[in-house]
Amino acid sequence: MTDFPAAEFEARLARAQTLMAAEEFDAILLTTEAEVRYFTGFRSLFWQSPTRPWFVILPKSGAPIAVIPAIGADLMSRTWVCDIRSWPSPRGFDEGINLLIEALTPYRRIGLPMGEESSLRMPLTDFQTLRSSLKAEFADCTPLVKSLRMVKSDAEIAILKEICQIGSRAFARVPEYARSGTALSEVFRRFRIALLEEGAEETPYLVGGAGQGGYTDVISPPDETPLAHGDVLMLDTGACLKGYFCDFDRNFAIGTANAAARAAHARLWDATEAAFDMAQAGKTMADLFAAMQGVLSGGSDVGRFGHGLGMQLTEWPSIAAHDHTELQAGMVLTLEPSLMLDETRMMVAEENILITKDAPVLLTQRAPRDLPVI
Repeated sequence: MTDFPAAEFEARLARAQTLMAAEEFDAILLTTEAEVRYFTGFRSLFWQSPTRPWFVILPKSGAPIAVIPAIGADLMSRTWVCDIRSWPSPRGFDEGINLLIEALTPYRRIGLPMGEESSLRMPLTDFQTLRSSLKAEFADCTPLVKSLRMVKSDAEIAILKEICQIGSRAFARVPEYARSGTALSEVFRRFRIALLEEGAEETPYLVGGAGQGGYTDVISPPDETPLAHGDVLMLDTGACLKGYFCDFDRNFAIGTANAAARAAHARLWDATEAAFDMAQAGKTMADLFAAMQGVLSGGSDVGRFGHGLGMQLTEWPSIAAHDHTELQAGMVLTLEPSLMLDETRMMVAEENILITKDAPVLLTQRAPRDLPVI
């Protein structure tokens, strides 16, 4: 049992094998959660444990091969994968490496994600043993995997639409409890509860901050500091549904909003609007960055103003000056401009959108241009 029918995964594998043939890969080795889940449907929080490695092989023809710890064999058997080879992990002296060597022995050119935002997720000593035991070349297949995962299927888009609406409904409830005198940690706790009540399955990511007329830090854990009259509160959520993320934020003024905060919020809204208007197939990520940078007039020095979104909170590509990836129908992106109010205070705005063959579609319920006051 998985989140999609077998036909979804069969189509993903078929697209991968077409690209593999063009790039002369005999097989692709996958070792990370998102890639394994993308091609198999295997979804489990057990990935949080670093003890056990997990492997999936995509051959140039035929079905995938899963080489996994025995503890995952039952769940994997409920996916569309039939060839499952397992060992009793943790075993220490051989964490599946001999099974993996045996499975990869027929292949001479093996793809492995090696580029940006990739990781090995197996002991380096085991990988060295793997390479020395095989008469095979390992080559980077990051571009191939990126090209597949950046463009979402209709089934993926349906889930992303739903989780964005769940997040939007939870944000609409923030004024019920985010008041002057309420501890920031309590606001975070109540917001997580609201996300779950609205239908999210998990809330693995929630950051934000609060401060007079703006905030200075948006990644630290919340503390017991109470919200104060004149604070600007920002909450940024990455809630999940069936393994897919929303990722957007909202700003609220507590009691009153000063002129600088109101002006910054309006400029950020205008920046997201400029990018949304430009977000057409054929434009590039650098084009979207330039559109937002033009509105902000150099008021931010961050490296990017958004990114891809899907099975991971942040995915390829980046809305950055250096990223010339062309927009394609089926991409889901965040628009995330930021603005410095002074040397320490900042504000950030974020929306989630879908690229189509025509006009883009807003997946989140749009923030108002005027900074909301609670």
